[in-house]
Amino acid sequence: MGVTAGPRASVLAVDAGNSKSDVALLAADGTVLASARGGGFQPQRTGAAAALDVLAAAVGRAWAQARAAGVASGGVEQVSACLANADFPAEEEALAAAIGERGWGGAVSVRNDTFALLRAGADEPRGVAVVCGAGINCVGMLPDGRTARFPAVGRISGDWGGGMGLAEEAMWHAARAEDGRGAPTALAGALPARFGLDSMYALIEAAHLGRVRADWRHEVTPELFAVAGAGDPVAAALVEKLAEEVAAMAVIALTRLGLLAEEAPVVLGGSVLAAGHAALDAGVTARLAARAPKATPRVVTAPPVLGAGLLGLDALGAPAAARARLRAAYAGPVDAGAAGRPAGAEAGAAEQAAATGAEVTGP
Repeated sequence: MGVTAGPRASVLAVDAGNSKSDVALLAADGTVLASARGGGFQPQRTGAAAALDVLAAAVGRAWAQARAAGVASGGVEQVSACLANADFPAEEEALAAAIGERGWGGAVSVRNDTFALLRAGADEPRGVAVVCGAGINCVGMLPDGRTARFPAVGRISGDWGGGMGLAEEAMWHAARAEDGRGAPTALAGALPARFGLDSMYALIEAAHLGRVRADWRHEVTPELFAVAGAGDPVAAALVEKLAEEVAAMAVIALTRLGLLAEEAPVVLGGSVLAAGHAALDAGVTARLAARAPKATPRVVTAPPVLGAGLLGLDALGAPAAARARLRAAYAGPVDAGAAGRPAGAEAGAAEQAAATGAEVTGP
């Protein structure tokens, strides 16, 4: 198809998670020209080619939408892809090469999806992010391209936490409480009740035989936080341990990047960290205040594709006005200590101020 007149897409932003993928076509001035959602990106299960086919379907829908709106056809200048399961630089390089073969654009940059969270919550590509959703991960970056990261592939890489890990810990303690091997905990009654069962034995049997819904672990973690909030010491100890893990990863990443003694954002996201669990939030904030007093914790609820887009605009050397325009198109991040503040009130303020000439002040 020939090139048609109209606005041009300069950046293809991709955020691909385990369960869903978001893509957006952006103009050089930060305008969102088209967007689409696709399925999960799981190259470790399906193979890289099949996983990229899932992304290709979403990219195709975005381009169809863009062309219908009069956007000129053709590849973009920059593909900025932040992908789940790209846990090592070697995996990022291999996926970048495979995306390059798809012909989606000129330059291709592939990063782990936690970098999208970080960039979505930081005024510049500088700071640290911890994501806690199904799993847990932490990355950090500096404007000069240096990064800090963890392998984050589960227990073999030293990880503890994440929604799936918390669910298994809660089940472990509840099972041992019921049969007498462990300390008493209200989890022993609360977890089976969540599924309409009367004992941990019944829940364990149902889970083992596949008689509960496939995503049953997703329901265990909220119950754990509810029981902890009611004062159960076993459940509360698990929440405290998670707070310790989150803070430890953040402090280590800050230290590796030489940011421990400087003001820097610590961006927090993922379904667990963004859920507003009071004890977890307080535990993370207190530990960061003690070990990294100049760090600024921020909880991000904006779609991570925003971060992928900002990274793409960074690569183009886009001005602050372009980044501010892109932020305005998405719900922005909120400071951890500023519940109820309008989305976008904190992170991104420097970019918006630079675009308007306003001065940035504290909360």
